[in-house]
Amino acid sequence: MNALLSVSDKTGLSDFARELTGLGVTIYATGGTERALREAEIPVHPLQELTGFPEMLDGRVKTLHPNVHAGILARRDEPRHLQELADRELKLIDLVVVNLYPFVETVASGADHAEAVESIDIGGVTLLRAAAKNHDHVLPVVRPSDYPAVVQALKDPGGVPASLRRHLAAVAFAHTAAYDAAIGEHLRGPHPQKTLPEDFTLGGRKVRDLRYGENPHQSAALYRTVEAGGIAGARQWQGLELSYNNLLDAQAAWSLVRDFSTIAVAIIKHANPCGVAVGTDPADVFDRALNCDRRSAFGGIVAFNRPVDATTARGVAEPFLEVVVAPSFDEAALEVFKARPKLRVLQPGDGPSQLGLDARPITGGFLVQTADHTGDTLGESRVVTAGTPDDATWKDLQFAWTVAKHVRSNAIVLAHQGAAVGVGAGQMSRVEAVELAVHRAGPRALGSVLASDGFFPYPDGIEVAARAGIRAIVQPGGSVKDSEAIAAADAAGVAMVFTGERHFKH
Repeated sequence: MNALLSVSDKTGLSDFARELTGLGVTIYATGGTERALREAEIPVHPLQELTGFPEMLDGRVKTLHPNVHAGILARRDEPRHLQELADRELKLIDLVVVNLYPFVETVASGADHAEAVESIDIGGVTLLRAAAKNHDHVLPVVRPSDYPAVVQALKDPGGVPASLRRHLAAVAFAHTAAYDAAIGEHLRGPHPQKTLPEDFTLGGRKVRDLRYGENPHQSAALYRTVEAGGIAGARQWQGLELSYNNLLDAQAAWSLVRDFSTIAVAIIKHANPCGVAVGTDPADVFDRALNCDRRSAFGGIVAFNRPVDATTARGVAEPFLEVVVAPSFDEAALEVFKARPKLRVLQPGDGPSQLGLDARPITGGFLVQTADHTGDTLGESRVVTAGTPDDATWKDLQFAWTVAKHVRSNAIVLAHQGAAVGVGAGQMSRVEAVELAVHRAGPRALGSVLASDGFFPYPDGIEVAARAGIRAIVQPGGSVKDSEAIAAADAAGVAMVFTGERHFKH
C-alpha cells in the first residue's frame, strides 16, 4: 500500500505516519512534510521518486504530474487501468493525506494581495479531488481528527467500510469547496458589483460548536469566512458560551448601531429592537434606550457603536442582559463586568461589520440578495401634507426611519428626541403594528414621530397615530390609497413625508 502525504497542518502527523509504517504502508511526501517525517525518524520517500521530476517554480509545481494522478485515479476493478500503470511502471497510490495552504489564515493576518495569492493551493486541491473521486479505491484524508478512524479501519481485516470512504470523500469535497469559496470571496473584495454573481458560493470553517440552536434540542455551530471581522470574528472577554440566538441578536444589534455616525445604543430581543437611542454620552444614551421598553429588554442583547467605559458598564451591569457588544472596553469596564460573570462581553473583530450579501436557505436551494444598506437618508424626502416638519422633527424622522429598517415587518417605530419610545414589530396588519407601538409608548406617544417600513394600505393607521398625538410620519408611499392617507394626516394636522423606498425585513 502506498500513501502520499502533503500537509501544512502537522498536527498528529508523526504518530499517524508511524501507525502507517507499522501497517507496512510506504510513504511518499512533499518537501516540508518529508522533512518533518525525517526529523521524526520515520521512513519516507521523496515525491520525486514517483514523478522522476523535481519541484519547480518555487514549489508551484510538484504534485501536478501524471505519475501521481494516474496512481490515484486508476480504478482497481478495471484491468485496463492496471495494465496501463504496469506498462509505464507506475505505482498505485491508495491513501492521500492532504490539507491545504492556509489561505484563510494568511488573509486574516493582514497579508497583502501578492502574499494571499501565493497562499492559494493548486496541487493540494487537485490531489484531494482526485482521491475523493476515486474514493472506492483511495482514501482521501483532510483532517487530523480523522487519522485515528483511518488507522483503525486499515487494521480491520474486513477492510475499510464504504461508509467511511464516502465520509472522507464528502469531507474532502466540502473542504475544497469552502476553500475555493473563501478565495472567491476575498478576490471579490469588500465592494462587490451590484449585480449578483452567476455562481454564488458560501463557505466557512467551523470555529466552535454553540450551546444550542434556536431551541435547546437543535445543534448549532459558528462558521467563519475568510473576512473574519464583525460578530463571527468577535473576541469574547467573559461570560457563558454563546448560543445561536445570542449571535443572531448580537449581529442585529451591531448592524443597527453601525448605521449611526453619532453615539448609538441598541437593545435587541428576538431579533427586534426594543430600545434604541442616539446622543452624546454613552451612559445617558444607554439609559434612554433602556427606557423604551424595560420589560422587553430583560434578557436582551445591547450594542454600542463607541467604546464602553466604567460609568457606562455600571449601567449595563444593573439590568439582566445576555450579551453586550462594543468596539472596545476599557480595563475598568471589564472589571465592572466581572461582577456579572455570566454576561457575555463581545468585541467584534476588525473587518467588514455589515453584510454584503444576504443568503437564506429554502427547500432545494437558497435565496440571495444584496444587503439593505440604505436608510441613512430619507430617500425622496417628499413632504406630501400641508404641514412641514421643523428641523427637530426632521432629525427624529431620520432616526425613526433608520431604526425601522432593522425591525421585522410589518414595522412601526415611534421616536422622540433621538430615542425610540414604542416599537410594533412583526405584525400581519400594519394598523395593528401602529396600535402595538402606540400601546408600548403609552403617554410618550404624544409629540413623537412615526416611521413605517411600508406604505399604509388604508388611512386607519394614520388615524390611530393621530389620535395618539403623533406629530409627523415618514413612510414609503406608493399605495393606491395614498390620497386617503394624506387627507387623514392633513385633517389631523400631522406632517407626512414620503421616501419612495421601503425597508421590509422578513
